[in-house]
Amino acid sequence: MTLQRTPVTEPSPLPRQPGEPALSTLGLAAPSPDPADTSPHAFPDGGTWRVEIPSVEGPEALGVVLKESARLDVPIHRISQGSGVWMLSDAEITEMVETAAERDIELCLFTGPRGTWDTGASVRTDSHGAGLRARGRDAVAGCVEDAVRATELGVKCLLVADEGVLWTLHRARSAGIIPGGTTLKVSALIGPVNPASYAVYERLGADSLNVPSDLTPAHLTEIRRVSAAPMDLYVEAPDDLGGYVRMYEIGELIRRGAPLYLKFGLAKAPGIYPYGAHLRDITLDTARERVRRGRLALDLLARHGADTGMSPLGSRLPGDLNRFPEGS
Repeated sequence: MTLQRTPVTEPSPLPRQPGEPALSTLGLAAPSPDPADTSPHAFPDGGTWRVEIPSVEGPEALGVVLKESARLDVPIHRISQGSGVWMLSDAEITEMVETAAERDIELCLFTGPRGTWDTGASVRTDSHGAGLRARGRDAVAGCVEDAVRATELGVKCLLVADEGVLWTLHRARSAGIIPGGTTLKVSALIGPVNPASYAVYERLGADSLNVPSDLTPAHLTEIRRVSAAPMDLYVEAPDDLGGYVRMYEIGELIRRGAPLYLKFGLAKAPGIYPYGAHLRDITLDTARERVRRGRLALDLLARHGADTGMSPLGSRLPGDLNRFPEGS
């Protein structure tokens, strides 16, 4: 496999590690980072990280996020939604597309049926069966229907939770069924946990991949040795993804995992999928708080001298990636 690399144009200085120099004074200095662990990759614009606000479930939530991001000066590259295209009307999608475009922010909507909302009993068992994957051809068809509808309304990024759906939509954009510039994002709920599977998702058509938030920095280095595909990582994960809060690791996560989307979920918050008006207050409150978590993370990066390397606002493309031949 030929690995495409977009090198960082100017190496960023190593960030100050949490607790330093106080711990060094006390004889508890951290070991120096190994330069070999630093990711050799970047986004095509030369940046090493971007910001994503997830779980933005409709036009009203999007408005709240944008208002709060302006108030707190939180830069945003991507907004993503979790309930699915099917939970939004054409008018709502169009409004979200236009609002995001005004701010030059990528809008990403989730596609189609998922096993957890299906009639299959296996996902209710302790093993969770096939999880979120699309069960049967009809479920794949629903995802494709969502993709065609969303892209016709101007959506440029689609979130998927099934390998077969990913490959199908990759082939669809190659065939012109959906626009060639559409980006495909892999959900954290099926995110790869090793370098071999990460590389397979890239070759199936993924343009960015959520990885579970419990991967260690060493795991990120292993992935970066085989793939340059952008990575999405919850710095704070919702409870159903573990509830991890990794604020103090952000500098190291960027160093090892670049190119990296920093995602700000929210622990200790109720689930809101699939969203409806009955969940309005909690959805708007949590959307607002996710932006505030982003501000806290950016402040921490600045204190540690790790806030350089952000992609220019408006950047969305992943760069050259490796794909399986489509005739295979």
